[in-house]
Amino acid sequence: MLKTLALFVATALAEIVGCYLPWLWLRRDGSPWLLLPAAAALALFVWLLTLHPTASGRVYAAYGGVYVTVALAWLWWVDAVRPTRWDLAGAGLCLAGMAVIMLGSRNG
Repeated sequence: MLKTLALFVATALAEIVGCYLPWLWLRRDGSPWLLLPAAAALALFVWLLTLHPTASGRVYAAYGGVYVTVALAWLWWVDAVRPTRWDLAGAGLCLAGMAVIMLGSRNG
């Protein structure tokens, strides 16, 4: 489970970086050269998704919970905006949902 969680976190970081760099270019007058590492990060994101051993729909659903949590950490560390208790509660709910999806019975 720890390996899967680490893979989810790496996948989320790749997706966030792949979206953040074009945002810097468009909204913060960054260099268009930011699009090259952005494209590489998004390609890494897609490749990392293929490394998960279960059905893709289940992976995407569970990944969403981790993505929300990593996005809030990004908000804090990169954008210097401290998450509220409601943000943290929402992240906790998302992680609980991810755990139910990934650890739940597959018998129906």
